[in-house]
Amino acid sequence: MEALSQLLTIARWEIKRFQGTMSRDLLPVAIVLLVLLVGVSGFTAQQGIHLQDGIYRIGVDSQIYLDIIGGDPRYVVYALPSDVVNIRSLGLDLSIRAGSLLRANGDKGAAAQKSFERDYQAYQDYVYRQQTDLFAAYPLWVDSEYVVSELDFLATQTGQQLAAPRQASATPPVPDEPEVDVIPPSGIVPADMEILRLQLEEEAARGSDQLGRYTDILSQQEALGELRVPSMLSPPLPFDTIIFIFVFIFPLYFTSQFFMMSIMNERTLRQGEALIASPVKPIILVVGKMLPYAIGMLLIVSIILFSVKADIAAILPLVPVILFFLSFALFIGMVSRSYKELSFISIFFSTIATSYLFFPSIFANVHIVSLLSPVTLVVHVIDGTGYTLTDYVYSTALFYLTSIILFGICIRNFHEEQLFTEKSLLDTLALYLGTLVSNRYWYLSLILISVMTIPFVFMAQMMYLVLFFNLPMPFSLILIMVLAALTEELVKAAGFVALVTHRYPPMSWKIVILASFLIGFGFLLGEKLLLFVTISQIADSIFGAALFLTLGLLWMPFLLHAGTVFCTGAVLKIWGKNALPIGIVLATIVHSIYNLYLLRGWVW
Repeated sequence: MEALSQLLTIARWEIKRFQGTMSRDLLPVAIVLLVLLVGVSGFTAQQGIHLQDGIYRIGVDSQIYLDIIGGDPRYVVYALPSDVVNIRSLGLDLSIRAGSLLRANGDKGAAAQKSFERDYQAYQDYVYRQQTDLFAAYPLWVDSEYVVSELDFLATQTGQQLAAPRQASATPPVPDEPEVDVIPPSGIVPADMEILRLQLEEEAARGSDQLGRYTDILSQQEALGELRVPSMLSPPLPFDTIIFIFVFIFPLYFTSQFFMMSIMNERTLRQGEALIASPVKPIILVVGKMLPYAIGMLLIVSIILFSVKADIAAILPLVPVILFFLSFALFIGMVSRSYKELSFISIFFSTIATSYLFFPSIFANVHIVSLLSPVTLVVHVIDGTGYTLTDYVYSTALFYLTSIILFGICIRNFHEEQLFTEKSLLDTLALYLGTLVSNRYWYLSLILISVMTIPFVFMAQMMYLVLFFNLPMPFSLILIMVLAALTEELVKAAGFVALVTHRYPPMSWKIVILASFLIGFGFLLGEKLLLFVTISQIADSIFGAALFLTLGLLWMPFLLHAGTVFCTGAVLKIWGKNALPIGIVLATIVHSIYNLYLLRGWVW
């Protein structure tokens, strides 16, 4: 109870401090920006966007054509002289004379023609909608049903054939089944004519609005349900899911910035010295300061989901994302020495994190790679597909693990000696790693550090997979393989960096060799455990082989990890800590050569 009371007290203090900071510094600016945003949005909604107004010039010889193009602001209409021969001499892009359409040569003329064809189609639909019998005007109605693709990474194995290629034939195909007479349907749907007419009008109005399709996605409103007339059919746009990234992720990241700035203020202004000196455990301090921001982020997500009438289950995939943002906000606030440095690191992190959440989700319902992002699960909940427990673990495990590990490292270093140092970013990271080494059980510490780095390695490698899996083979394979090797060697060097920073035990050759085996064993242990639990579906593919080689024999990857990390340790032993990049590059080269040898059948 005492710990809970302390936690709630810290949370209340953080809320009061946040209110004071906002009212004094940020609140007036936030109000002005909000007023400007509302004003610009209202003006744009009322007046529209006019970037393309008057972009095309069209000449007509009759006023009747104004019914087709008169409402399109992209056209400037001119009366066409009867004796004109060359429309280019008049600077026109299109001309309509005696019922014939003539366009100027070039890309602009072709674009003007395409725009006119769309206007003409819309005019035809308008005429059809005025008819008394809609079923006569629209004799064909289509009930569309989209089927989720079953593509996975296994389809990329060595160019295997997915379907038999079609053979050219001089004779028309003959159906396998006997021909039978088809009984024509008695009617399209038992619907009222005026209701269908109104729904068609709404569908046409939405089709002319560039933002309409996105607002419909968020409100889940479809004018005609699954029914469409042929002219209104269009394939689903995968990039529609982009809107979910900005709707959900941006408010969460923006809120985490306040937590980051709170930690930064207490360090740079030394406002947190009294709090840190109090008899309160660091975990209570960190959780108490984080609690108001976490609750605020959950409330924001709940409001967004309520506004789009989504199932409450959509919150669950966003919980690890919230923890992920807060853990990195805490870490960045603790290692940054100035607001300039904080801004640079936070922008870099936001770019990487948003990319990781963004790129997989655009393949929602298309490819298994989409499940790497928890936002994909939110998309599935909103579109009614839902997700399973396996999907949830698959998408969120790395986010939970990286958040827990990062919170643990930050809490261990949340004391005066670490918070108020003025070391550079790399030196601070080395200092944090050094605190993880125990004097008595330093060998277990090396194994633990290696295991802790695995989620970060896998997250980076999944990012490589998302970015490069669609490039031509073997370029994608080689690129992924080299980047994966570089990432692994970079994080495996963390064990030696911790030893050098901790300065115990001394870096003798015996310790270098023993530490190499311990780090290699820890890395292999964490790699196999996490690989078995989370991403076995990718591991069975050729891309998984490039990232996570030799799932069978364990002694081969053990010797690989131990040997490459020994390269890094040997360089540190001979030339000192400033030669760390040389050791990492040498280890990466050895690792890549090993991978190329095992994948030579796919690469060449």
